[in-house]
Amino acid sequence: MAPKHDGFKDFVLDQLSDLHGVTCRAMFGGYGLYRHDTFFGIIHRGRLYFKTNQMTAPLYRARGMKPFVPTSTQTLKNYYEVPVEILEAPDDLNAWACQAAQG
Repeated sequence: MAPKHDGFKDFVLDQLSDLHGVTCRAMFGGYGLYRHDTFFGIIHRGRLYFKTNQMTAPLYRARGMKPFVPTSTQTLKNYYEVPVEILEAPDDLNAWACQAAQG
């Protein structure tokens, strides 16, 4: 069950506030991010992960980002951690979120 108050989740949602249609739902001990019903992101243990594809995954790997590992036996290779410098720049974060939501 997700915590009732999560400051990191609140920060991410604030950073994404200019991106219309973003919603957040509690799931798997964290949160899922959706844009117009398209699942595009995961907030888990103080980290943000976005959905990637063949074109966007190399951008994450080039910055040393790793895929989402929810358990020791599971890796979601389509979801990569968002770099801190992107997370802290709302315009950049919104652009990366748009790419993630387009799949």
